[in-house]
Parts: sequence; structure tokens; C-alpha cells
Amino acid sequence: MRKSIVIKLFLLTAGLCMILLAGLFVGQTVFFKQYFVHQKVSNVQNALQSASQEDWKDVRDARTAFQNEQQFYQKYNTWIAQLDAEGNLKYTDNFETEVRLENAANAPALAGQTITIPLYMMMNVEDLRGSNPLRPDFFVTPGNRIAIEGILINNRLFPQRIGRNASNLREENRLENGQLVRKEYEIVPRFRSPSEYHERYPTVLVYGTVEQVRTPEGADEPRYTNHLLLERIKTFQANLLYGDSSENIDTVMDYEENNVPYKIFVKRLTDQTGEVEYLFAMNSLQPVNEAVAVARQYYGYVGLGTLMLVLLASFYYARRIARPLLRMNDATQRMAKLDFSTRIPVTTEDEIGNLSRGINELSGLLNAHIVRLEQDIKQEKRLEQTRKEFIAGVSHELKTPLSVIENCLYILKDKPESPKRGHYFAAMEDEVKKMNLLITDMLELAKYESGTYQMELVPFRIDAVLERVCGKLAPAINDKRLRLHKNFVPVEVIANPLRIEQIIVNFMTNAIRYTPEGENIFIATIEERETVRICIENKGTHIPDDQMEKIWDRFYRVEGSRHRSTGGTGLGLAISKQILELHEARYGATNTEDGVLFYFELNKKTKT
Repeated sequence: MRKSIVIKLFLLTAGLCMILLAGLFVGQTVFFKQYFVHQKVSNVQNALQSASQEDWKDVRDARTAFQNEQQFYQKYNTWIAQLDAEGNLKYTDNFETEVRLENAANAPALAGQTITIPLYMMMNVEDLRGSNPLRPDFFVTPGNRIAIEGILINNRLFPQRIGRNASNLREENRLENGQLVRKEYEIVPRFRSPSEYHERYPTVLVYGTVEQVRTPEGADEPRYTNHLLLERIKTFQANLLYGDSSENIDTVMDYEENNVPYKIFVKRLTDQTGEVEYLFAMNSLQPVNEAVAVARQYYGYVGLGTLMLVLLASFYYARRIARPLLRMNDATQRMAKLDFSTRIPVTTEDEIGNLSRGINELSGLLNAHIVRLEQDIKQEKRLEQTRKEFIAGVSHELKTPLSVIENCLYILKDKPESPKRGHYFAAMEDEVKKMNLLITDMLELAKYESGTYQMELVPFRIDAVLERVCGKLAPAINDKRLRLHKNFVPVEVIANPLRIEQIIVNFMTNAIRYTPEGENIFIATIEERETVRICIENKGTHIPDDQMEKIWDRFYRVEGSRHRSTGGTGLGLAISKQILELHEARYGATNTEDGVLFYFELNKKTKT
């Protein structure tokens, strides 16, 4: 059981911890990316809301717009641009050309107009620096005549291609808005026929002369080198012009380029003049993928370390929880074998601590009841033994006097007129008195040996009791011409005065009985620190050493005949022994140089 409960707790704890950790790791692995993306999208949307209200209100030129874009990127790691209602990048006055239109084959209203064309829609800024040797010399220069092909939307020309002349608009050296061209190929199949499309979105070919070209320099160039953002802006413009983008709702779109996911944000605003404009932002999610990949590798090491920690913690937890349970089991097993010596340490105040305390209390109560039961059994056995001894003693001791009485009765019956009639009656009377005394002593001894007698203790003067006993026994002392020597100390003791007087009478009677005529008897009290010793010594005789321990037995007599006719009932010292033991007093008898000394000790009354 000891191993099984520890193993069960260990497996249960370890299993639960590993399930929780596994759930945590799986949740982080599976949902971390979604959570990260959600937080990033939320942060960018909040940033766009803030930018729309503060940062972009005072922009007036390309340099200020570029500075705002850089600050936004550094703060939120997100590219941003401000677009006008038609999807053009606002504040491109440093990278555009002005063209005065001369004629238009199918749009005569355009003739004579001067239009501004954002060059970022048609070319890359690097081409102006000769970074691509395959391209010929740049032909959009002031004074050059160019051909422009585009579409009319709301009577406004949106160039698709620019060339030296109409013949090379499909050749390699033309400038082209690829996103708008591809959008046209996508839109045409939606109409029933190309003519219907051209009715809706007329294609025009116009000629014009380049009047002015403005190109960026220095710090402004990075605004036009983010080709990915510019391509997405041109795509947004193409969708906006053809009605594939919502004009009223802020949107968040997903886009992927070279296996790298991006989020595109479009927020519709109204400028200070009431014109519609857009904030266009683009954020790369590649750091999220990299973070997730690193996190998965990291979780492998963390999981291994956490697993070891969980196993160690689970084993310690199982041992710690199981230890009091094992102690309880051991204690209850011992209790089942009637061993109540084990106590469970109580170190906590929780349910286990209360249970341990309850088992300890139960063990104590059971032990107390069993001890009391054992005492009752011993007392019952003692009573039974006392009854048996009482019956055996009475049977033995009454046998002789009954025989004497029976013989006297036979004689009186046969010789009723015998001259010794009075003698026989005196003998029977004497035997009856001895039987009465014997029965009284045996009943008293049985009472003390039963274990049920409660000794009542009170304070009294021991010297007064000794004087009283000496007075009572003075005739017997004088009859044997004995000399009594007394030395008493006036002191109070705690005892039962009647029973102590009975002891002193027994000791004095024995001293008088066994002291030869003319000898001395000494009786004295010796005061000690907490007790008083009462000593009674008779001179002229000794008790054999081999009988010294037997004198306290019932019916034992020291004289050689050991017959009741030469002494008392043989119960006096046995009764004295029981009384002294009920007082828990020290007592004894010893041979002196020329006599025998009996003594016992009583507790003195404490002074208050």
C-alpha cells in the first residue's frame, strides 16, 4: 500500500501537470500566431485612427509626407502612404511630369490640356540613375514629344502606356502601368463584348509634349524604392477605378508575396476640403512566422526541462501528501494490534491535520478505555482470588475451633452432669470469640484487597495517636513487666487516623506478644523533610531472615508451632500491609542488634 499510494499520487499529479503543460504548449504553438496577428492588426488599426486624426492633417508636400511615413514605420514597423480619392499617391510633386496634350483621336476634349502624370505609376526611380543598362536613354524629358495610351474614367485620362510614338507603345522600351493594364484584361471578360467595355471605359490615344519633369533627390528617394508597397497601391488604384474596392468601408486584406504573408489596411478619410482620401498601410507578417518557428524550437527545450521539473515536483508532492496518510495507516495498524503508543505528528491545520489529530485522540481514548478495562479485569481477578482465599482461609481457620466446639458438645451430651461442665462452656465461648475475631479480620482484609476501598485522608497529630495507643495497651505492657520508651515529635501528617491507629495497635501488639518479660519496647517518631517515620522496636528476640518477607502474608506466624493458640489470627500484619499500601507509604521490618524494628512513613502536612 505504501508504494501504491505514492505511485498513484505521483502518476496522477504528473499526468495532470503534463496535460496542462501540453495544453499550454499546444495552445501557444497553435494560437500564438493568430493572437500575435490579431494584436498587430489591432495596434495598426488604432495607429491609423490616431494618424488620421493628428499626424496627417498638416501635410503639404512630399518631404513632410515622407517624414511622417518614416516615423510611422519606425514606431509600428508598418509602411504607410496617403492616397487621394482616385488612388494616386498624394504629394508626389518631386517625382512627376507635366505634359501638354496636343490632339486625341477619340477624345478631342483633351486637346490643349496640360496633365500631370505621377512617374512612380509608370517606372522605377532607379531607372533615372542608370541602374539598369538594358534600358535606353530616358525619353521623358522636357521638349520631347510622346504618345500616351490610357482609359477615360469620368472624363479624366489615366495613362496605361507612354512611348516615343504610337508605334512603340507595345515595345520593350515603353513606360507602362502594369497593374492598370492587367486590370483591364481582367475586367473585359465581365462584359458581353469588348465594344460594351469600351463604351463604359473608352481607350484613348493622345500625343503631347513634355513640359516639365521633377525627380526626387537625396532623402526623398526611399519613398519610391519600396516597390512592393507601390505595386499594392497601384493595384488598389486599379480596383478603385474599376469599382472593385469599397469606397465607404475601412478594410483589412491579406496578401502574400514570395511566401511571405502581409496585411494591407485601407482607411477612408475626408481631408480639410471635404475631399475623400485614403490611408494605405502594409505590414509584413514574416516576423510572426519567424517568432513562431523559434518558439516551437524553444518550446522543445522548455518542454524537456519542464517535464523533468514536473516529475520531480510530482514525486515530492506525492511523497509529501502520502507521508501523513502512511503514518495514519501505520498508526491504525498498530491500533488494530492494541498498540496505542504511536502518535501521528500534526504539522498542518488542514483536513489531513484534523484527521491526524482525530486519530491521535481516538488512540488515546481507546488506550484509556483498554487500560481501564484491564484494571477492571485485574480487579475482578483480584476479587475472585480474594474470595477464594477468603473461603480457603475461613475453611482452614474455622476447622479447629469448630472441632473444639464439637468435642465439647459431645462431652456435654454424654456427661451432662460432669464437674467440668463450666470448663467446656468457657472453652466453647473462647473459640466462638476467636472465630468472630477471625471473621472480622478476614472481612476487613478482603475489603482492602478488593481494590475498591477508598482511603479518606485528613491531617492529624501522629504523636497524639501514639500516646492514645500506648494508653490502651498499658495493661498488657504492665502484665509482662515490659519497659516502654517513648520519643515523639509533635507533627501533623496526612493519613486516615483510624487505620493508622489500627496499624500501630497491630505493631505494638506483636511487640508485646513476642517480647520476653522484663525487656524493653521503644517507640519513636523521626521527622524528615517531607515525611515522618514511626518506629516500634522490641528487644530480646529476632525474626529469622528467611521469614522476614513472609511475615506480611496472611495466616503466617513467626512462632515455631505457627498455631493460632499461641498468637492472634495471623492477619494483623497482612491488614497493616494493605492499609499502608493504600496510603502509598513506605514500610518494612528489620532485625536490630538485639531485637526487631517495625517502621512506616507518613507524609507531613504541607504548610500553606
